[in-house]
Amino acid sequence: MNLEELSRLIETDRKAAATALDQALRDKHGTGDALGMLVLHKLAVRFWEDDARQKSFHLTHAYIYALESGDWASVDALYGKLASEGRI
Repeated sequence: MNLEELSRLIETDRKAAATALDQALRDKHGTGDALGMLVLHKLAVRFWEDDARQKSFHLTHAYIYALESGDWASVDALYGKLASEGRI
């Protein structure tokens, strides 16, 4: 499933999206694709918007992968979100 399909699934079928998102994160983990992990964790932040603990978990991981991938715009944005929530 590509990112567009996964994003659309989040809007239409949250139960199926939870499974698909979890599987995508598991499949990508350990591949060395920091940018891919960043994108998936940012998508997970959106998915878990109503769960503060899950949202924080994925924000933190997105921030780490942004640092690893050198995506400085995402680093700044994610740092700002974490700081505004008292997580940094």
